[in-house]
Amino acid sequence: MQTFWERHSNPKSGWTRVLSYPVLMIALYRQDWRALGMTILFIIVNPILFPKPDPEEAADSWMYKGVRGEQLWIAHGDKSGYPNVLNTLNVPIFVYGLYSAYRRKPRETAVCTALSAGLKFWFVGEMVRYYETHSETFD
Repeated sequence: MQTFWERHSNPKSGWTRVLSYPVLMIALYRQDWRALGMTILFIIVNPILFPKPDPEEAADSWMYKGVRGEQLWIAHGDKSGYPNVLNTLNVPIFVYGLYSAYRRKPRETAVCTALSAGLKFWFVGEMVRYYETHSETFD
């Protein structure tokens, strides 16, 4: 499991994963099943696709801190309240975005994609703060 987190903490993993969600919505909206399948496959393999980041290069990366903060939070944090509420809010918005894309509703798709991304960035920001506060407990 440690190898998973080390590779997933590569900022390239985080940023390409973030960029894959609008691609997912576009592929579904266009009903391009090949592109949709390739995007889903990329999302699945993304956390192990990239190598472990260079610690010196990654140390100041917002995305690196966000992923490492999430690792710490999962291991030690209280997942019943905030910031998990951001993930909980994101689920119906993301699902409705998928539905809107499939039904080819451009406004709803765009709004849901933007809201979902905003909630994800907010969550990552909270994980960065968690990491900066608790990183001394990192093994």
